[in-house]
Amino acid sequence: MIKKRKNRNLNSNQTSFYFEDFLETSRKNKISKKNSLIQDRIYLLFFLFFSLILIFSIRIIHVSLNKIEVFDKENVIGKILPIRRDIVDRNGTLISRNINSFHAAVNPKLINNKENFLLKLRLNFPELPTQKIEKKIKNGKYFYLKKRINQNDKEKFWSLGEKGIVFEPFQSRIYTHANLFSHIVGQVDYDNYGISGIEKYFDKELKDKSLLSQPFELTLDINIQHLISKELNKSLKTFDATGGAALLINVENGEILSLVSLPDFDINKRVSVKEKKYLNKITKGVYELGSIFKTFTIALAIDNNIVKPDTVIKNIPRSIKCSKHEISDLKKFPKNLSVQEILVRSSNIGTLLLARKIGEKKYKKFIEDARLLRSPDIQLEEVGNPIKFDWNKCKLETVSYGHGITTTPLQATAVYAALSNGGKIIKPNLVKSENKSYGNLISETTSKKINNMLRKVVTDDEGTAKLADVFGYNVGGKTGTSQNYRDKNNNLNTFISIFPSQAPKYALLIMLENPKVAKNLIYDYKGYKVKAFRNEAGWNSVYVAGKIIKKIGPILAIKNQDFNNQYVAKRSN
Repeated sequence: MIKKRKNRNLNSNQTSFYFEDFLETSRKNKISKKNSLIQDRIYLLFFLFFSLILIFSIRIIHVSLNKIEVFDKENVIGKILPIRRDIVDRNGTLISRNINSFHAAVNPKLINNKENFLLKLRLNFPELPTQKIEKKIKNGKYFYLKKRINQNDKEKFWSLGEKGIVFEPFQSRIYTHANLFSHIVGQVDYDNYGISGIEKYFDKELKDKSLLSQPFELTLDINIQHLISKELNKSLKTFDATGGAALLINVENGEILSLVSLPDFDINKRVSVKEKKYLNKITKGVYELGSIFKTFTIALAIDNNIVKPDTVIKNIPRSIKCSKHEISDLKKFPKNLSVQEILVRSSNIGTLLLARKIGEKKYKKFIEDARLLRSPDIQLEEVGNPIKFDWNKCKLETVSYGHGITTTPLQATAVYAALSNGGKIIKPNLVKSENKSYGNLISETTSKKINNMLRKVVTDDEGTAKLADVFGYNVGGKTGTSQNYRDKNNNLNTFISIFPSQAPKYALLIMLENPKVAKNLIYDYKGYKVKAFRNEAGWNSVYVAGKIIKKIGPILAIKNQDFNNQYVAKRSN
């Protein structure tokens, strides 16, 4: 019994032993697992740190091997593409371009010493209204200090060393020749939208993103424009005229090489130009142009086989009564004049008699075909509307010599281009494009006869345009002296020339408003040195045209006789 009990105790102890051994083993296992977890975390942290170090190392190597541009507002703006295309002349010379400019603004919150800031402004920019600026600073709101500053102003503002001055970038349109193309190119507003001239008419084309790298080419020639403008400005002083205009056009394709209207203005200055004297006299001005219409009448009479250049009109009266009005010539002419002499001497009565032979119906059709009573068809919005009139009593007679009818100088010159180029009515162009024709005005045969007669106006002793007879250029043309349609106290002297007359390529219009007799000017007239004694186109507009043709002739390559011969041969083929 005892023995068995011992065994039972032994078994009991054994069970207890094993129990104690299990707890110890479990504790050791737990410690081992805990140590393993700590090691895993260490490895993970090491891996993360290693990865970060590796990433930063790669980045540092990348930065060191590649050029990184530091952000700079001026640098960024400098690389922004222009939002309008360049405008250039026919030779590629720059006329207009967008550049990066700045407004000087003020952020009052960044100004530390306001009194010192205002003092600097007074010393460096005395023209600025410092009192108003002081109020704006006290208001604490962002405001413009000076808009559209130039580079000198920018540097002066920068030198003040004030953090409160902010240079706000924008794109500005500049015109490299200021006044020279003021009536053609036009302007843009502050948002770069065209508001006048070419800038407005071709606004969409000039802002076409796909064409920004391609300049917009005009038919104008800067060199010729400069020479004509310079000579015309001189003439205003010489003849004490209130205004003037000039137009040079290629009679074959209508390309305008020069268009000048004086007075002009600087298109770089964003100011409102409302005075009438600044309107584009060539395209928007509407005038009675006087005797230049006599060429139209005679051309129409010849083209309808009513007369020939040498046909003599006999017994021309000194005056003719038409309705309540009496029409007469300013000078005394022979009773018998050939058709050519009527044009050369500029006889009102002789022209009137030819118009009556033509008849109202045919004359009305000519005026309509010539588009003289329509708004000019040109790439500008600044165009005039000829005053409407009814074909009532005496209209045929007065229109025949250029009175009682208005048109623009552009349209009148375009008709002269048609009369001289073989009869083709061309569309005046400021932008190189396909040539556009409106049909024929007269026959080529009549055109050649008119060219010879216009040459006689310049070369004959009785001609009214002797002062335009510049050696080597074979100039032909017709004068016109008239009153301003809206103000009878003002006179208008016009001369439209064509050259070289044997095969015309160019037509040049010169117009002077209210010129006076140039008492101190000595003319070389028919080989004699004389002073002017009459205030007519032959003594001022013709004189100016001669001086201009002499200067621009070499550029147009028309003085060379070999060129003339080749050109005539080309035209005759």
